[in-house]
Amino acid sequence: MERSQYNESLFDLESERRVLSAMLHAESACIEAYNSLKAADFFSPLHATVFELITSLYEREINPTFVELIKEGHSLGIFTNQQDIDELTYIAEHYIDDENIVYWIKRVKDKSRLRRFEMFLRRNYQLLNEEVDQDVEQTLMLAEEELTNLTALEVDDRIDTPGDLARLGYEEVERRFLRYKEIRELYKGVIPLDGLPTGFDSLNKITLGYKPGDLIILGAQTGHGKTSFALHTAAAIAVKERHNVIYLNTEMSREQIALRWGSILSGIEHERVRSGEINESELSRILNAYSRLGDSGFYSYPCPNLTPEKTISIARKFKTQKRVDMMIIDYIGRMEKHDPKLQEWQILEQIVKTQKMLAQNLKIVVMCLVQLNPDGTLQGAKRMKNECDLMLKLSPISKEEMEESDELKKYEVMPNYAIYIDKNRDGQSGIRIPILFDLKRQTMMDAKRVSI
Repeated sequence: MERSQYNESLFDLESERRVLSAMLHAESACIEAYNSLKAADFFSPLHATVFELITSLYEREINPTFVELIKEGHSLGIFTNQQDIDELTYIAEHYIDDENIVYWIKRVKDKSRLRRFEMFLRRNYQLLNEEVDQDVEQTLMLAEEELTNLTALEVDDRIDTPGDLARLGYEEVERRFLRYKEIRELYKGVIPLDGLPTGFDSLNKITLGYKPGDLIILGAQTGHGKTSFALHTAAAIAVKERHNVIYLNTEMSREQIALRWGSILSGIEHERVRSGEINESELSRILNAYSRLGDSGFYSYPCPNLTPEKTISIARKFKTQKRVDMMIIDYIGRMEKHDPKLQEWQILEQIVKTQKMLAQNLKIVVMCLVQLNPDGTLQGAKRMKNECDLMLKLSPISKEEMEESDELKKYEVMPNYAIYIDKNRDGQSGIRIPILFDLKRQTMMDAKRVSI
């Protein structure tokens, strides 16, 4: 259908201009539009092209300013006529305000959906006029399916038919059968991970790794290793395996995080690294540790004023630009909460729900660190547990248990901490995994049993 034939109620060029201008002037607007719109949502071909160029620049971490946009256009051989240049200049100079970006995005998206609806009506009207002996039931079912997709809140929403589920089930069973056969033949019975490594062999065997879309909650009392666990996880995933991880820290400064890494990766006591009480040989080890960190996929974002909305923006940005596989929030108890109508547990529950949706939508792993009460219960919101895929609790093993437990004496080195799997959506729960936590070096490792 020619664009000149569209009714003016089916497009809104002003909203398109406002969206593009906001993207040229504010990163927050760029993130919002990138994750909400597609080039096909723009009525104007020029605006669609501009949107694609802006998102392309942003993906490459180039600030998509007007100047960069023009340079990119010239390098690709577009924006060659003065009319296009004038339109771009007008957009950049007259539509700068980005405060209502969500509103303008919705306007663009709504008009796009209306155009698709008109195309649906025209196409089906044409079918009625052309087909004489048509299958009425089939025609109506196809129309209903297409209309359902148009009216869904998300374009990608769909209903699985019995046939869809049967095919999916067969494919999954066949995949797992072949995988198990491969395990027996190639891996000698050791099951490979389905996701990111946890940093602990025992936890890997039970969970098969952290999977995209998973929300993981790690709970511990104050001073009992939440941050150490988070950085141990990051070391296994970002330093050893080179996957990209974004770490949102609400408590420590940039310098404190950097010093922690110096101790974790060098194996030298944190207090000595922090004070500078090291010799030249140890200094060389620490510098080598930082070289490994520099080659890793670990990204740190100190943000003492973190909000749920900001986590969404940060995750979207790093997923776009760095292709992150995991986001760690340390910790949600310090996130800003401004809603006098809600109790604290309700706010914390909403925060966790937001992170679960974020994990699923971006197909990344999200780990939230939370505070535990002295009795080991989840502080603020027991129902947060319902939202997560994996609930872990970290706690020290008491001196009494270490002295009296015959089970703990079966390890080469006596474990002093334990990871308790409180919930595991895809596997066993109610399991305690003894580990070794070296508080001086801020490192954790599996506790190994004595070989018989």
